Amino acid sequence: MPPLHTSLLPWNNAGAPDGQHIIFQLVCRNNKFSAHAEMTVCNSFHDAEAGAFKLFPNILPIGPLFADKEFQRSVGSFLPEDTSCLKWLDARPDGSVVYVAFGSMAIFDPRQFEELAEGLELTGRPFLWVVRPDFTAGLSKDWLDEFQQRVAGTGMIVSWCSQQQVLAHQAVACFVSHCGWNSTMEAVRNGVPVLCWPYFCEQFLDRSYITDVWRTGLAVSAGEDGVVTKEEVRCKVESVIGDADFRKWARRLKDTSWRCISEGGSSHKNFARFVDLLSE
Repeated sequence: MPPLHTSLLPWNNAGAPDGQHIIFQLVCRNNKFSAHAEMTVCNSFHDAEAGAFKLFPNILPIGPLFADKEFQRSVGSFLPEDTSCLKWLDARPDGSVVYVAFGSMAIFDPRQFEELAEGLELTGRPFLWVVRPDFTAGLSKDWLDEFQQRVAGTGMIVSWCSQQQVLAHQAVACFVSHCGWNSTMEAVRNGVPVLCWPYFCEQFLDRSYITDVWRTGLAVSAGEDGVVTKEEVRCKVESVIGDADFRKWARRLKDTSWRCISEGGSSHKNFARFVDLLSE
């Protein structure tokens, strides 16, 4: 397990002060209910968090979970998916694309949005960026139109996509992620290195697993004003893609995760145990 500083506790990364209280009460309530549970099922696998599972033996890891082994379909979606990005990926060289997505909750102010956009542009690499309709507010439409014109040959922006299929695509080299747990597990099971940009609650602890325990990625660093600059984006993207060790450790963790969900693996056995518990 990574060292757990108090700054990583979920309620200390809940945004506004009222959010801190809400998340703290939520954690307390969950812990209270967990004490009455015979078993807690989670989307993880033993080798990913061996230390945590040793401390909490009543947690049953049955992951990493996914719905379609061949990644040919998605099971649910927050927003309508733009499937054209898959054909766009087909036209890109293997291991060349920077995939950028911050889940369903993260919000950037206009300045941070522009720094990220220009940082991706500075890499000179093809990128696929998921920008929800509510991802930012107050951004100049003229600025966005001009940016999209400049990167038309290298970048693609969509409002939502099948992340499962994107991360499984051979063209993807790096995942710029908010480190939500579902996204983290999707990166793991596809062997994709991660540039961590946590936003909320437990995502900061998830970052620690990626950077310090699994060694499958790096984290961005904000300046004194709290803004991650375009130079930082460019530098860290290049570092993640350019370091063969990140790819090596990501592939190893991917292989381990697949062994866990295969017949005879720890997650496979745990799932059978879960079914037996339901049958009693």
